[in-house]
Amino acid sequence: MILRRWQAQCVTSALQYFEHNEHFLCLATPGSGKTLMSAILAKSLLDRGLIDFVICFSPSVMTSEGIKATYESVLNRRMAGKMGDVGCSLTYQGMLHLNSEFWALLKNNRVFVVFDEIHHCAGDELNNANAWGKTILENIKGYASYTLALSGTPWRSDSIPITLSDYSDENGKVNCNHVYGLSQAIADSVCRKPNIVLVDNTKITVTNGGDKQTYKSFTDALDQKAINYHELIHHEQAVLYLLNKSLLKLNELIKENSKAAGLIVAASVEHAYFIQRLMQDKLKQEAVVVTYKQSNSKDIIESFKCSELKWIISVGMISEGTDIPRLQVCCHLSLVKTELYFRQVLGRVLRVTSSCNSEAWLYTFSEQNMLDFALGLANEIPDKHSIKFDDSKDMEEVLIEPQQIVNPNLNQSLDISKRKPDCKAGSSVMQIDKSKGISGLAFKGKGDLSAISSLGYFREKIIATYQSAI
Repeated sequence: MILRRWQAQCVTSALQYFEHNEHFLCLATPGSGKTLMSAILAKSLLDRGLIDFVICFSPSVMTSEGIKATYESVLNRRMAGKMGDVGCSLTYQGMLHLNSEFWALLKNNRVFVVFDEIHHCAGDELNNANAWGKTILENIKGYASYTLALSGTPWRSDSIPITLSDYSDENGKVNCNHVYGLSQAIADSVCRKPNIVLVDNTKITVTNGGDKQTYKSFTDALDQKAINYHELIHHEQAVLYLLNKSLLKLNELIKENSKAAGLIVAASVEHAYFIQRLMQDKLKQEAVVVTYKQSNSKDIIESFKCSELKWIISVGMISEGTDIPRLQVCCHLSLVKTELYFRQVLGRVLRVTSSCNSEAWLYTFSEQNMLDFALGLANEIPDKHSIKFDDSKDMEEVLIEPQQIVNPNLNQSLDISKRKPDCKAGSSVMQIDKSKGISGLAFKGKGDLSAISSLGYFREKIIATYQSAI
């Protein structure tokens, strides 16, 4: 099996490190192939007779099953946790239900334990650990022969230390034994070049009772608490504009990569079906919804991977560790606005394919956190990024009329006039008043979402990586 250069280097470094140490932490950017690297490392330890079993832990069932498949392919042995198997792949949640008989395996055998996305496990002592971190400290630390921690985002949104990690005194960052950053991955053609599009508006009119106030940007309105982010991502006109721009970009990319697809990250189940109806009724685009409430979510994702459907709308399902390489455009419409989640969502569109197109695009609203995260990403590759405004000839903000919604698929033969959202009765509270057009879309039970009474011109700030400076 031919490894990428960084994977081979990391395996070599880990084997040398394990000669005198037990725990190795690898930071590798999302989409770079951490799972395969760890499987090759496990095989090397087994071939050298240094371990008897391998146990892998990860954040979700989807990720756990993906790890199992990769390890079984590399090791050519089962990873189902049964007699005669070389090990097993479990979730962190499942870790909490393991009995003393299972943990005795680590005390009586030479076991290699792999932690995928270790940042989910918090605490360096029992008194500050979360449930997963506590289990690791009590049952794995000091008992496993070797441990490998993997992360593409080695930090937490809170101030609790990541389990099994050492921190430098100078800046409080995690000390990693091997680092493979986004800049390196792009240079090696391991990851796509990310581009962030922040959609804003020049005239947001907010009605509060009988009073009206106008704001010059979403950031301005949000900072002054005239609106909240929940309202913004549920505003039909604003969301439709963002979706349409994403759709246009995807259609552009499909000219070079016919299998390219788009991901929309929604805030809730209701929100997902709201977006789906906008896609169908206004943009004439079919989109499948996958949520944590669906018993067949895994089947939906697996089917989408190999289908020709362009769009999938996710609620809590397609995040870190979910591998759909044909995803190339993402709409970030979640309420979660942390850098950790931003990087994880972006990672879903960074995986390379055999297509010649090497760009990935993320669309979101121009909110201060999102802007900061995008600029932080660009600063990682300071000499190869640009910040510009769409279609600008004089580097000033280009104003785009909100009425200019373009249907890029006028010749599309798909008949969706009789289709309904793929959901069980009662799961969506979306109501349609066709006499009111797009403004007839509304949600119940979420409070009054009519604070934004009108919008002006839209504008886009594009942070493009690996582009010549303007």
